[in-house]
Amino acid sequence: MTAFQKLADAWDLSTEHQLKLLGSPARSTYFKWKKDGGSLPHDTEERVSHLLAIYKALQILVPDAPQSDAWIKKPNAYFRGLSALDVMLNGQVVDILTVRQYLDVQRGG
Repeated sequence: MTAFQKLADAWDLSTEHQLKLLGSPARSTYFKWKKDGGSLPHDTEERVSHLLAIYKALQILVPDAPQSDAWIKKPNAYFRGLSALDVMLNGQVVDILTVRQYLDVQRGG
């Protein structure tokens, strides 16, 4: 959760966005994870893993940190004018994976 919180801060994500990206856990569960850490459900771990890969890919593709952090909220023609964040906020793991795969291709991987 520490790494996710750093990502959430860098991307300036609201609590609601964080909850959605983590798979919509109960607010009390989310705040417990945030305060105490602990083990996360497999689905949540998978989501965090993909999100961290997206963050890392952006750092590689756009070396300027403010620009790479802002990219996530900018409209993108590949996503039919939606931002990557909009796509990921559809709530399914596959939505996060779609953004990760797009960035992997951009990196040549």
